[in-house]
Amino acid sequence: MLPAFTSLRHFATNTMRRAVSEFRMTVQWGEMRGQVWGPSNGRPVLCLHGWADNCGTFNTLIPLFPKDWRFVAIDFPGHGLSSHRPDGCFYTFPLYVADVRRVVEALQWKRFSIIGHSMGGNVAGIFSALYPEMVDAVVLLDTYGFLPTQVTDMFKNMRKGINDQIQYDNKTEERKERVYTYEKAKERLKAANPSLSDQSADILLERAVREVEGGFVFTRDFRINLKNIVNNNMEQCLHMMSLVKAPVMILLAKDGLFKTFILPDGYVDMILKSWTDQKATIVDVEGDHHIHLNKPESVASIITDFLQSHSPDKTESESNNNQSSKL
Repeated sequence: MLPAFTSLRHFATNTMRRAVSEFRMTVQWGEMRGQVWGPSNGRPVLCLHGWADNCGTFNTLIPLFPKDWRFVAIDFPGHGLSSHRPDGCFYTFPLYVADVRRVVEALQWKRFSIIGHSMGGNVAGIFSALYPEMVDAVVLLDTYGFLPTQVTDMFKNMRKGINDQIQYDNKTEERKERVYTYEKAKERLKAANPSLSDQSADILLERAVREVEGGFVFTRDFRINLKNIVNNNMEQCLHMMSLVKAPVMILLAKDGLFKTFILPDGYVDMILKSWTDQKATIVDVEGDHHIHLNKPESVASIITDFLQSHSPDKTESESNNNQSSKL
């Protein structure tokens, strides 16, 4: 089933003055939503947001990219304007990967690039390992593409996640959406994401809250906060990494996620060495975890140059030349 694109609108600020349409796609539990930029025949680029964010995280970045590219940025289920998963369901990385597969099937994209921020970058990494033939280039924004967990913690996490879910399910009658004023909702969002500028918080809130009588409620599903029951250890992550065939660029913000989210000793070096062995491009940039939203001009040209150097047409031409030289 092909998605419908509706609600054409134009962003008002200078950095966002570019037409964007709404993405809507029917799924078994409701719909997935998102935003679309660029001509239908443009180079396809899928944009995947981070945990507890939404596709608005790309609103300031995408307008700085080539106008003839086609961008689809989705709200993952339980985020933004997309439907929540059915009652009793968990939020796990394999399910997010399946969501991406559904989207590209609906779009009828056979091969495309991915830009993934934080959690979206980890989804991009797994997807690129499972479907290497579909991905021509990957940009990881302040993430390593894989998030290994120590073996000793994997099953503790599974137990806690299952218990959390059951407790949540058993409190159906006690659940009540908390209503905020807009300013209080903004305060809460910024408290959870100290790196967000005022403007960035406003952008995310366009899809992060909905108006109800007396104020606003958050649109995201509380269950995204529960412990993830599906983890991968380092050996599994390194194996998946070896399955990725697309060129990869990793943009790491110097004051980004991994200043506050600390991986076990030695894990970062192991991951970066593995990416380096696969000839990934690793770039350190000044900024915070939401640099792509707060200061998109500092990363837009870097990403553009990388994707242009690995365009499908260029890759196909080089492949043909290599084959000709062997004849």
